[in-house]
Amino acid sequence: MSIDYQLEEGTEIHLDFEKLRKVAQADHPVIPVAVQDVDSKAILLIGYVNELALDYALEHRVATFWSTSRNELWIKGATSGDMLELVDVRINCEQNSLLYLVRLKGEGSCHTKENGRARYGCYYRSIDSGNLRFVNPKTIPE
Repeated sequence: MSIDYQLEEGTEIHLDFEKLRKVAQADHPVIPVAVQDVDSKAILLIGYVNELALDYALEHRVATFWSTSRNELWIKGATSGDMLELVDVRINCEQNSLLYLVRLKGEGSCHTKENGRARYGCYYRSIDSGNLRFVNPKTIPE
């Protein structure tokens, strides 16, 4: 079983506590952006943007990021067709993170698949007694 499969489909916890250290060493300065479905209010994913990605997103009204692993512009849905229409961009009080409010224009927003289709969002597992349990990413427990 590949490490990607274990990370994306497994039930064991393998958190990457080194992610921000890796991002800090990237070639381009970036800030985090949370992506929220404007209709359901569910958080879909967390990404990073640099000035180029933000400018592209604002001009084209599509969620755009800077891929810190590939060091390139990442236009969400450019290859999968699962675009995220940019409805609004919010900036936090310290101007060091963003919130993209989006509307899905495809099957989902996650690069992982369920039954051959893009998952709705990237937060599809919950920690339960030290393991991961698959949940509906559209629902938030009360």
